[in-house]
Amino acid sequence: MRAVVVREFGPIEAASLAEVPVPVAGSGELLIAIHSAPVNYADLLVIAGRYQTRPQLPFIPGKGAAGTVAAVGDAVTRFRVGDRVFAWVEEGGYAEAVAAPERLCYRLPAAMPFVDVAALGLDYATAWFALHDRARFRPGDTVLVLGASGAVGFAAVQLAKALGARVLAGIATPEKVDLAHLAGADAVIELWRPDLRDSLRAQVRKATGGEGADIILDPVGGEVFEAALRALAWRGRMVVIGFAGGQIIPTVRANYLLVKNIEVTGLQVSDYKKRAPDEVVQCFEELFTLYEAGKLTPFVMATYQLERFADALRQVRDRTVRRKIVLTPGVQGREGPR
Repeated sequence: MRAVVVREFGPIEAASLAEVPVPVAGSGELLIAIHSAPVNYADLLVIAGRYQTRPQLPFIPGKGAAGTVAAVGDAVTRFRVGDRVFAWVEEGGYAEAVAAPERLCYRLPAAMPFVDVAALGLDYATAWFALHDRARFRPGDTVLVLGASGAVGFAAVQLAKALGARVLAGIATPEKVDLAHLAGADAVIELWRPDLRDSLRAQVRKATGGEGADIILDPVGGEVFEAALRALAWRGRMVVIGFAGGQIIPTVRANYLLVKNIEVTGLQVSDYKKRAPDEVVQCFEELFTLYEAGKLTPFVMATYQLERFADALRQVRDRTVRRKIVLTPGVQGREGPR
């Protein structure tokens, strides 16, 4: 089969398309014929060797895959050949097939296209755990999502709105304000204003009647984090998801948390698959239910066949992505913008 293989850590060019053996489903595994796989910012970090965990070389990148079950191991009980599934794997999605543990596979709604599944996968699951587990979301909370035009940010805006939040979308450039409205944000917080440290808090206070945000989700980091921390309401909760805004890792003065009765917590979403698998099942059940109800729409900008994986990754690297990009391994026919 064809797969993208990384033999040494480095830039996008460190990965190449190659012929590799078709994986074999182990005792408790499914062999999945991949129809779609998400292209994530995290994939760039994994290929570069800068992610939280490093896979053993050589490896096939790709943190998720949607497709049909082609074979099952002898210990598999919940799936059979032909079932439509999403596999939340740590690697292996950039290929025509992947072997995945049964416990990391989730049955799809009958009418859900594979492309939508790939676009929903990791980003919406990240938003779900950030809101439900780390931020203890309650309907009616005001949620500020930083980096709201990015993949995780866009998902978080949509999900928070679907769950009953008032949502403020932090946007870095005027050109992407339309994405915040597309996701359903109630108001836009302009992160391009001068003196961000004061202007961000002033905008949030104006939008909340002086109260501040109950929850802030931050996949950006840097100076945006430091400015947003000042915009939390009393007993507010801030969730650190990543540092897509640059290399500056912000720090927190503990006395500030004490004085304002606020908290800052972190989210490493991959841990949940190992440590809280039942919660992951609950996560995807709710996400799929909201999708079927028309409350979540994982907008896809473009689909690319597997041989164009580098073009897809460059768009993510260069920040020219306005919505999700999905690889379609083994799918022939028209590709490109949707």
